[in-house]
Amino acid sequence: MKRDRSAYFFDSFTRSQWARFGAGSYRLSANALSSLKGINEPILVSEVDEVIGPLCRLIDLRIKEKSTYPFVIAVSGSVAVGKSTFSRVLRAVLARASRTVELVATDGFLWPTAILEQRDLMRRKGFPESYDLENMLAFLANLKAGKSALQVPVYSHELYDIVPGQFQTITLPQVLIFEGLNVLQGSPDNAVVAADYFDFSIYLDADQNDIEQWYVDRFSVLQKTVFRGSKNRAPNMANNQPAQSSAEHPADAGARLRDIAQRSVACRGGSSVATFARGR
Repeated sequence: MKRDRSAYFFDSFTRSQWARFGAGSYRLSANALSSLKGINEPILVSEVDEVIGPLCRLIDLRIKEKSTYPFVIAVSGSVAVGKSTFSRVLRAVLARASRTVELVATDGFLWPTAILEQRDLMRRKGFPESYDLENMLAFLANLKAGKSALQVPVYSHELYDIVPGQFQTITLPQVLIFEGLNVLQGSPDNAVVAADYFDFSIYLDADQNDIEQWYVDRFSVLQKTVFRGSKNRAPNMANNQPAQSSAEHPADAGARLRDIAQRSVACRGGSSVATFARGR
């Protein structure tokens, strides 16, 4: 069944407008933030206060509205746009509300290198066909069913492969952040997709020229460090362009956040989608 995108509502805010919602208690110190930064992915305390903090207040409203656990948050975006660092910071900030928050990266659901080579998919690594989608969907279904001690394979960027015999164990978190390139990928035949299990979705966007430069800069650092002496190869880049629109910012920030929290926007499963644009 085709979906009428005109039926969905979108709001657009400048950074200063979004910052007016306030971070409340969702803040991090400079020392706490420094341990969460990724390779060539600087992030400032001001970004937590002005962007991630207000986002966490919005998510908090959605969690209270839903009142059931686990609450699953998807984080998606292009290669090199900063998903991993953003997700780690989001996890740390959300945990300040004394909730158990776990982070799972979809890298763990990539097929091992041996299978990718057997299927001639190494040059497609990072694209949907390079993932064990059945195992990924089974994990999300079991998570939502309340099952405990779920195991996720561990991926090593140094090995550029799944680590044999190593697993990340997820046991009934109140909030789970699910981060990866293709987590918002749809299905042409309307089959079950990962987004069907999400309660809130976040897409990180940036100018393509900035993304390409960040990618090159990051890969240059990796070549001089963890990739030295290994056979690692750079993954392919993928682009997604979400729709957005604008709306006037109201005076009552608290009421406005509640209004946004109650909206159903363009993501399967009825979850909310927030898009954040990064810049230089």
